[in-house]
Amino acid sequence: MVSKPLREVFGKELIRLGNQYSNLVVLDADISSSLKTGGFAEAYPDRHINFGVAEQNMLMSAAGLATTGLIPLACTYATFASMRACEQIRSMIAYPKLNVKVIATHGGIEVGWDGPTHQATEDLAMMRSIPNMTVVVPADANAVPSLLEQAINLEGPVFFRMGRNPVPIIYEKDEAFLLGNGKVLRKGERVVLVACGTMVGTALFAAQQLEKDGIACSVIDFHTIKPFDHEILIQTAKNADLIVSMEDHNIIGGLGGAVAESLSEHIPRKLLRIGVRDTFTESGDPKLLYQKYNMDKDTVVEKIKKTINKEG
Repeated sequence: MVSKPLREVFGKELIRLGNQYSNLVVLDADISSSLKTGGFAEAYPDRHINFGVAEQNMLMSAAGLATTGLIPLACTYATFASMRACEQIRSMIAYPKLNVKVIATHGGIEVGWDGPTHQATEDLAMMRSIPNMTVVVPADANAVPSLLEQAINLEGPVFFRMGRNPVPIIYEKDEAFLLGNGKVLRKGERVVLVACGTMVGTALFAAQQLEKDGIACSVIDFHTIKPFDHEILIQTAKNADLIVSMEDHNIIGGLGGAVAESLSEHIPRKLLRIGVRDTFTESGDPKLLYQKYNMDKDTVVEKIKKTINKEG
């Protein structure tokens, strides 16, 4: 299966979008090579600013630029955007509903060797809890162009989260997406796997394996965590025995939290949350980290089987 890093496609899309939107500006926090924004800087040097290691300053400047009619894309790691500049995002961007796009990479424990200081496992929960904020988590490289352009065209703040490493290609290049709407990739009534980001591929693998044991699964890609598509979850889960949320993030407050809230308000169902279980993670090979924190493909399949058997 072909794999590709989302941030590489993001970097190429920036150049195309820069030509299409003359008011698009890109802001960096001294990690242009990691976020692949160098091509935009070369193509449009008058619309690129590197702030150095000063994320708060970058976000405050993004707020100011937005008031002039520009569309600033403030680019940094997910953990630095959500934590180091949280106050600036909340009070100076989201509160006045300014048109700033926070582009975050290196989300989740798949960052691996960089360790817990750089593994963003709280960012989705933090950004999701901020009023006026839209939260987007593409599942693969082919989802980036459409979702990114829609985010740019959406009036108001957006948190756009990507990972670091190559992930399997799920979608065709011309796949249609609609910001705010979940996307059903597979239909089966017994179990509903609700996933975002890198875990969508894991959900598809799990569904295929479970089908061999006669367990029919639906898979929904929640590429937009906020606003949350309650309707697609309700319709897909109404006859299911088990709902499974899957995210490279803490199970508290992120996708799992959103699913739990939706189910409790609309159609109470048994929920199994796959993700980091309220702990600081370790530094290491991403594959081994997924195994350690029970987020790898084989462990996910076994956990679902055990839960179904336990519930009868």
